[in-house]
Amino acid sequence: MAEVSEVRPPVRADVPRDRRLGGGAAATVVWPALGLVVTITGWWLVTSVFHLVHPAVLPPPQEVLTAFDARSAELLGGLGATTLETVIGFLLSSVAGIAIGIALAGSRAIERMFSPLLVAVNAVPKIALGPLLVVSLGWGQRPILTMVFLLSFFPIVLSTATGLTTTPADLAELARSLDASRWQTFRKIRLPAALPQIFVGLKVAMPLAAIGAVIGEFQAGEGGLGYQIVQYSGVADSATAWAAIILVGMMSIVLYSALVLVERLALPWVPATTSAR
Repeated sequence: MAEVSEVRPPVRADVPRDRRLGGGAAATVVWPALGLVVTITGWWLVTSVFHLVHPAVLPPPQEVLTAFDARSAELLGGLGATTLETVIGFLLSSVAGIAIGIALAGSRAIERMFSPLLVAVNAVPKIALGPLLVVSLGWGQRPILTMVFLLSFFPIVLSTATGLTTTPADLAELARSLDASRWQTFRKIRLPAALPQIFVGLKVAMPLAAIGAVIGEFQAGEGGLGYQIVQYSGVADSATAWAAIILVGMMSIVLYSALVLVERLALPWVPATTSAR
């Protein structure tokens, strides 16, 4: 039997260099910076110039900056705790989600048995499970990690199963013509062809993991940014609460960008084999 080579589509010669590299470095920095400047300017105009929003709801950016400076040590400590919970929960959901997706794609019987159950679990409002998780798992990281898992695993399952069941027909025919075993077909054709779709699910799940960590801290946290948001909102310190909210957003951007970098390093052929905008 001929050896089956792992799928690595060739790089097209007509693809622009900046497209192959995922965009220029200057554009990667300049455009997000410009968006940040526009957002902060609009925020300042709405709250400080036109006074369209009450400061108790949305304080001006300078008040949020002052609150962050006054409580930076506490907020950064909460950021560390929330980041750790988000990353651990995301990794757990990634491992379980990919494994479940592989099982669903590999067996029609398993897919028919458990797909409705997975859809039902995903449809349950997760915040409603918070008190039950606290009762069953107690306070601390266990209910928080469970909440992260519940929120983020379904997109990974769906993307993995979809990627593995939509292998290009020409690649599947190639495997059959070479008399490849089922394991060889999976390892060298089906899985590499599914990786772009799997990363789509991972990128959808990453912000959901951050949301799950914050929701878990609302219910069972003893620290972290979610806990601080609840505490400072309860004493009408909206500036500090918004500082914590902004840190959650910044954490999500950094983690999402790190995942995009991993995707580019792991799948260098994808930008070269997809059409540019």
